[in-house]
Amino acid sequence: MAADPAPQRKNGKLTLAIDVGGTRLKAGLLDRNGDMVAGPNRIDTPPKPDPQTVVDALAALAAPLGVFDRISVGFPGVVRQGQVLTAPNLGTSDWRHFPLASALAEKLGKPVRLLNDAEVQGLGVIARQGLECVITLGTGMGFALFQDGRPAPHLELSHHPIHKGKTYDQFIGADAFHAVGHNRWNRRLRRVLTAIEILAGFDKLYIGGGNAKHIAVDLADNIQVVSNVAGITGGVRLWDKSLDAMFA
Repeated sequence: MAADPAPQRKNGKLTLAIDVGGTRLKAGLLDRNGDMVAGPNRIDTPPKPDPQTVVDALAALAAPLGVFDRISVGFPGVVRQGQVLTAPNLGTSDWRHFPLASALAEKLGKPVRLLNDAEVQGLGVIARQGLECVITLGTGMGFALFQDGRPAPHLELSHHPIHKGKTYDQFIGADAFHAVGHNRWNRRLRRVLTAIEILAGFDKLYIGGGNAKHIAVDLADNIQVVSNVAGITGGVRLWDKSLDAMFA
């Protein structure tokens, strides 16, 4: 069991930050600056990840981390007002309209804020200046857009077609990487980056996720690979006062 990190409260409230993925579930405790004071803990996503199984797994993952005051969750799909609308990498039909925020709040006894996982990762890395874009390369492809630090309305770009009827998820996700190999996947990535630049006209693009380590293409000066740990550490930013209206 981890030591109780209560002494860290001199640095403000502690946030349990959770990153739900199609492959792994992750959690860590963050101080008010986003520094991790316990964790991260990781477990494989359950093979049959129905909502209750995932909630129970997240509670077990959080238990050894110690005490905390609030919870942030990044989820791989469309979420709105604490509910999951789509969860393509976990089984959309089981998750549709599942109140994940309230379910975790009831299970763990603390307030919960829920956001798309790419948006959480972005909050952990963006400079909060101009139009910034974040993509995550993992089980699928996550996408988020920010204007001067504020999340834009969510666009589920990962399920939009990019080539011959294939969606971004199918074209550049983990299954595609294993199917087509390193070199061809990178050629696909180059095509994706060009498409996103045309679509978004971003000032800066950040690339995270577990498969970012496989990138072998030359990146423009305004494109940066960032640590995957931001999927957890960005969780503290969900509690910034500037975002209160999103969760009211």
